[in-house]
Amino acid sequence: MSERDESVDSTDSTEDQSAEQWETPKLDSPGARLARNMVFYTIIRLLLVLALTLAIIGIGLLFSVQINPLVAAILAVVIALPLSMVLFNKLRAQINSDIAAVDEGRRLKREDLRRRMNEA
Repeated sequence: MSERDESVDSTDSTEDQSAEQWETPKLDSPGARLARNMVFYTIIRLLLVLALTLAIIGIGLLFSVQINPLVAAILAVVIALPLSMVLFNKLRAQINSDIAAVDEGRRLKREDLRRRMNEA
Protein backbone atom coordinates (compact mmCIF):
# COMPACT_ATOMS: atom_id res chain seq x y z
CA MET A 1 0.00 0.00 0.00
CA SER A 2 1.17 3.49 -0.71
CA GLU A 3 1.22 6.36 1.78
CA ARG A 4 -1.82 7.82 0.11
CA ASP A 5 -3.80 4.60 0.58
CA GLU A 6 -2.78 4.42 4.25
CA SER A 7 -3.87 8.00 4.88
CA VAL A 8 -7.26 7.29 3.31
CA ASP A 9 -7.67 4.19 5.46
CA SER A 10 -6.84 6.07 8.66
CA THR A 11 -9.37 8.78 7.77
CA ASP A 12 -12.04 6.18 7.15
CA SER A 13 -11.42 4.59 10.52
CA THR A 14 -11.62 8.00 12.21
CA GLU A 15 -14.93 8.66 10.47
CA ASP A 16 -16.18 5.23 11.54
CA GLN A 17 -15.20 5.95 15.15
CA SER A 18 -16.93 9.34 15.14
CA ALA A 19 -20.04 7.79 13.54
CA GLU A 20 -20.13 5.18 16.31
CA GLN A 21 -20.17 7.95 18.91
CA TRP A 22 -23.36 9.46 17.46
CA GLU A 23 -25.38 6.28 17.09
CA THR A 24 -28.64 5.87 18.95
CA PRO A 25 -28.19 4.85 22.59
CA LYS A 26 -28.14 1.16 23.36
CA LEU A 27 -30.71 -0.34 25.70
CA ASP A 28 -28.17 -0.77 28.50
CA SER A 29 -26.57 2.65 28.18
CA PRO A 30 -26.76 4.91 31.25
CA GLY A 31 -29.05 7.33 29.40
CA ALA A 32 -31.50 4.62 28.38
CA ARG A 33 -31.45 3.13 31.89
CA LEU A 34 -32.05 6.59 33.37
CA ALA A 35 -35.01 7.23 31.07
CA ARG A 36 -36.52 3.81 31.77
CA ASN A 37 -36.11 4.17 35.55
CA MET A 38 -37.50 7.72 35.54
CA VAL A 39 -40.60 6.64 33.63
CA PHE A 40 -41.06 3.66 35.95
CA TYR A 41 -40.58 5.82 39.08
CA THR A 42 -43.04 8.44 37.79
CA ILE A 43 -45.70 5.85 36.99
CA ILE A 44 -45.29 4.19 40.40
CA ARG A 45 -45.61 7.53 42.19
CA LEU A 46 -48.72 8.45 40.20
CA LEU A 47 -50.26 5.07 41.02
CA LEU A 48 -49.44 5.64 44.69
CA VAL A 49 -51.21 9.01 44.59
CA LEU A 50 -54.21 7.41 42.88
CA ALA A 51 -54.35 4.59 45.43
CA LEU A 52 -54.11 7.04 48.33
CA THR A 53 -56.81 9.25 46.78
CA LEU A 54 -59.15 6.28 46.47
CA ALA A 55 -58.30 5.15 50.00
CA ILE A 56 -59.08 8.61 51.43
CA ILE A 57 -62.40 8.73 49.56
CA GLY A 58 -63.17 5.15 50.69
CA ILE A 59 -62.41 5.94 54.34
CA GLY A 60 -64.68 8.95 54.05
CA LEU A 61 -67.48 6.77 52.70
CA LEU A 62 -67.02 4.32 55.60
CA PHE A 63 -67.77 7.16 58.02
CA SER A 64 -70.57 8.52 55.81
CA VAL A 65 -68.56 11.67 54.99
CA GLN A 66 -68.56 13.10 51.47
CA ILE A 67 -64.95 14.05 50.60
CA ASN A 68 -64.27 16.22 47.58
CA PRO A 69 -62.02 14.26 45.15
CA LEU A 70 -59.80 17.31 44.62
CA VAL A 71 -59.21 17.64 48.37
CA ALA A 72 -58.54 13.90 48.58
CA ALA A 73 -56.05 14.15 45.70
CA ILE A 74 -54.20 17.08 47.29
CA LEU A 75 -54.03 15.23 50.60
CA ALA A 76 -52.82 12.10 48.75
CA VAL A 77 -50.01 14.08 47.08
CA VAL A 78 -48.90 15.44 50.46
CA ILE A 79 -48.91 11.93 51.95
CA ALA A 80 -47.30 10.30 48.88
CA LEU A 81 -44.21 12.52 48.86
CA PRO A 82 -42.55 11.24 52.05
CA LEU A 83 -44.07 7.79 51.61
CA SER A 84 -42.53 7.37 48.15
CA MET A 85 -39.15 8.47 49.45
CA VAL A 86 -39.26 5.62 51.95
CA LEU A 87 -40.96 2.95 49.81
CA PHE A 88 -38.97 3.53 46.62
CA ASN A 89 -35.55 4.25 48.13
CA LYS A 90 -33.69 1.66 46.02
CA LEU A 91 -35.17 2.96 42.78
CA ARG A 92 -34.24 6.54 43.69
CA ALA A 93 -30.68 5.41 44.46
CA GLN A 94 -30.52 3.67 41.07
CA ILE A 95 -31.73 6.85 39.35
CA ASN A 96 -29.09 8.88 41.18
CA SER A 97 -26.33 6.51 40.06
CA ASP A 98 -27.67 6.64 36.47
CA ILE A 99 -27.59 10.45 36.59
CA ALA A 100 -23.99 10.32 37.81
CA ALA A 101 -23.06 7.95 34.96
CA VAL A 102 -24.72 10.19 32.36
CA ASP A 103 -22.95 13.25 33.80
CA GLU A 104 -19.61 11.42 33.71
CA GLY A 105 -20.17 10.50 30.05
CA ARG A 106 -21.01 14.10 29.19
CA ARG A 107 -17.93 15.32 31.04
CA LEU A 108 -15.70 12.90 29.13
CA LYS A 109 -17.22 13.91 25.80
CA ARG A 110 -16.80 17.61 26.63
CA GLU A 111 -13.14 17.07 27.59
CA ASP A 112 -12.57 15.11 24.38
CA LEU A 113 -14.17 17.88 22.32
CA ARG A 114 -12.04 20.54 24.01
CA ARG A 115 -8.91 18.45 23.46
CA ARG A 116 -9.72 18.02 19.76
CA MET A 117 -10.48 21.74 19.37
CA ASN A 118 -7.15 22.64 20.96
CA GLU A 119 -5.34 20.26 18.59
CA ALA A 120 -6.91 21.86 15.52
